Amino acid sequence: MTPEPTPDGPLTFSFLTLFPELLAPFASEAILGKARERGLVDVRLVNMRDFSQNKHLKVDDTPYGGGAGMVIRVDVAERALASLPPADEVILFSPAGQPFTQAVAEELAGKSHLVFLCGRYEGFDARVEGLVTRELSVGDFVMMGGEAAAACVLEAVARLRPGVLGDADSHRADSFSSGLLDYPEYTRPLEWQAQEVPEVLRGGNHAAIAAWRREQALKRTLTRRPDLLASAPLTPQDSATLLTLGATPDDLKGWGAPPPPPPKKPKRKKTPDATPSGT
Repeated sequence: MTPEPTPDGPLTFSFLTLFPELLAPFASEAILGKARERGLVDVRLVNMRDFSQNKHLKVDDTPYGGGAGMVIRVDVAERALASLPPADEVILFSPAGQPFTQAVAEELAGKSHLVFLCGRYEGFDARVEGLVTRELSVGDFVMMGGEAAAACVLEAVARLRPGVLGDADSHRADSFSSGLLDYPEYTRPLEWQAQEVPEVLRGGNHAAIAAWRREQALKRTLTRRPDLLASAPLTPQDSATLLTLGATPDDLKGWGAPPPPPPKKPKRKKTPDATPSGT
């Protein structure tokens, strides 16, 4: 995990889009809205139609070589980018981009100004790639535009800024931040449809609770996302726990996990000294 960022001012997100009204409510409500009110995050929605330079606000055209759909012009994107202050990153959402992960979110959270290009129709003219510093993909699926992806990245990155979340440590144990899926959480009612909150969580033994939560995180990850274990920071005790949960020594080797601690030798009972026979 990257070090906690210590910014001097807000993290500014600038989104170049043809539909700013899609992002406006998302960036104005709940925790994001409060973060903006407190000056921790700034969100700028730039309508690319404002840079069309024609009376019909047309920003796209038919593709050279033929084919279906329309392509957003590179000169429109360039003018929109030139209207913004200098940015740390100019990011294009693209299926060919780097997968967006928690590690990428943590990296971006340490920046001051991020610009995102949200495509529509058949996307941008390929020459736009020369105007960006990075391409990102939020998954191997197709959407109608980049605004939904932008909303995902905005929330994932903004919540990592100091002060945005109420509890400064709340994101550290999140799924993926720790390298594992998160442990299960419970609250009232104590019993619901014959399902009770685990007893360990009710006992007040913080060491036992921490051990249980770590075991549950390992169990969930092993069962649902074992691929994450190859990059998780596992300890020798984690390896021992994974073995009890059904992992094999070959699994541990494949994940690059450390060997489990050697089993403790049982303490030998002291035998009482022989009583001397009577004389």
